[in-house]
Amino acid sequence: MTPSSTLCRTQEALHRRQAAASPLINVRAIAEKAAAAWAGEALRADERENRERARSSRAAAERNASTGSQPRPVTSDSDEEIEWT
Repeated sequence: MTPSSTLCRTQEALHRRQAAASPLINVRAIAEKAAAAWAGEALRADERENRERARSSRAAAERNASTGSQPRPVTSDSDEEIEWT
């Protein structure tokens, strides 16, 4: 399972708050490194999510092109025959 960009940014913010709140230099340094790592992972997650959205959009466009993009009309009588031209 890959983390979402939202999770990564949440973790980054958590570690930045921990770094800011700690009086200990070593804890601050470790928390800042963890925050930087989560920030990098958020960028990679954004790239993955953008690729997935683009792939989904292309697949939807291909489905619409192969089945015809005209939506079926809604009628009050379900037995009514509709003729497409």
